[in-house]
Amino acid sequence: MPEHVSILQWAGVAVLAVAAVAWVMVLARLLRRGRPGSAAGAGAWAATRTGARPLAALPRQRQNGPHRESVRLTPAEEAAFALLVRRLGDGH
Repeated sequence: MPEHVSILQWAGVAVLAVAAVAWVMVLARLLRRGRPGSAAGAGAWAATRTGARPLAALPRQRQNGPHRESVRLTPAEEAAFALLVRRLGDGH
């Protein structure tokens, strides 16, 4: 043990080393939980693979889009729209 290092500094290094090891263990466990082959993550993986909704608090999404709306244009409006398309197509 070097003479210029106090006991508190050695204790700090030991605490940081233990914290780093604990962090790596927790991170490995979290990453292993989501893998398809692990026993811990089998339920969550099967739920996402089969299309089950694991987050029941989220609202159900619509399977089809909104109803299509259409409006009949007058001949003057159609001509104005055609002119606009031509102008935009020419790079103006």
